Amino acid sequence: MQDLFGRTALIAGGSSGMGRAVAGLFVARGAEVVLTGRCAQKVQRATGELGTVARPLPFDISDTAQIDTALSTLPDDAIDHLIITAGHVTHGPFHEQDVSEVRQMFDSKFWGAYTLCRAALPKMRAGGSIVLVSGVLSRRPGLNCAGLGAVCAALEGLARGLALELGPRLRVNCVAPGMVRTPLHDRHPEDRREAMFTATGASLPVGRVGWPSEIAEAIVMVATNGYISGHVLDADGGHMIRQYATR
Repeated sequence: MQDLFGRTALIAGGSSGMGRAVAGLFVARGAEVVLTGRCAQKVQRATGELGTVARPLPFDISDTAQIDTALSTLPDDAIDHLIITAGHVTHGPFHEQDVSEVRQMFDSKFWGAYTLCRAALPKMRAGGSIVLVSGVLSRRPGLNCAGLGAVCAALEGLARGLALELGPRLRVNCVAPGMVRTPLHDRHPEDRREAMFTATGASLPVGRVGWPSEIAEAIVMVATNGYISGHVLDADGGHMIRQYATR
């Protein structure tokens, strides 16, 4: 396993869930990390857990001014790897869901990633990488998830386009998770949440939903493998080959 001593990763969404797991893996392999997130208190807590190799840089990824202000505090060529797991997610029936909610999701998950990638370019060292996080709904749609599938597909298109445009200076990839046990699902009552995990897991070849640490391993792999670029890696428990459920 390649060590990452002397390397620095900026992880957007690094205070919880998949982003926090990614940060832990980078630190375990010797890297320093810069953690971003919308809630300064959560970002501070996460960096405290990781120790002196972690630096907090809180900002709202959907706010261009906040992105520019935060990144202005970093010197040029300070970042080797940019990982973007942050983003507001929403879903619901197409004919019922308020369009403003879907716009908010695009502003956060797609336009936030787009804007952060642009702002981060002068801060990134040649030979580094960018990893975006989409989801398998981009190519394997689910009921009540049309908007979420669309934003995931947009991220995957962005990753491919950037890989072509920014290479060979930078590599760009995308990881597409299936269902994962993250704080995103904490908004549901526990019994409903566990029933959802059980039902989804039973439909997958691996027989369960994923853990943040498993997605983190996929993210760090594509971030550090110098011969992978323009790729969308499914880390989904076999979601892409599962049988469609009947209505």
